[in-house]
Amino acid sequence: MSNPLNVIDVLLVEDDPGDALMTQEAFEHHKIRNQLHVVRDGIEALEFLRREGQYADAPRPGLILLDLNLPKRDGREVLADIKADASLRTIPVVVLTTSEAEEDILRSYNLHANAYVTKPVDFDRFIEVVRQIDDFFVTVVKLPR
Repeated sequence: MSNPLNVIDVLLVEDDPGDALMTQEAFEHHKIRNQLHVVRDGIEALEFLRREGQYADAPRPGLILLDLNLPKRDGREVLADIKADASLRTIPVVVLTTSEAEEDILRSYNLHANAYVTKPVDFDRFIEVVRQIDDFFVTVVKLPR
């Protein structure tokens, strides 16, 4: 029987419907038990995390998958806001983006991202990367409650 303590809520902050769908499919394909929540822009992400408006009953995620290039408030700003907020900063944030720019990688780590992963364009590889992120952050790493 699976250990319910290893089931977490994952917040995906992704404006590209195709990438969001691939991530959802990766969760389903690998029978990942974690609950995936998807928001489409940086403002929604912060509302979800702060449990504001339509997200008043949102769960606290155990992991955030964050795209950098988002409408309304970009991922770098969202990351800075999360890590500046004492109530949110302990949530691990994995930047999951198409950018391979050294500047984006460096800036993300300077803003205290827990990991930086470039999205593979190949569907099978993308699914494998999502599975590996999930395995690492849910099975290997000890997360705060």
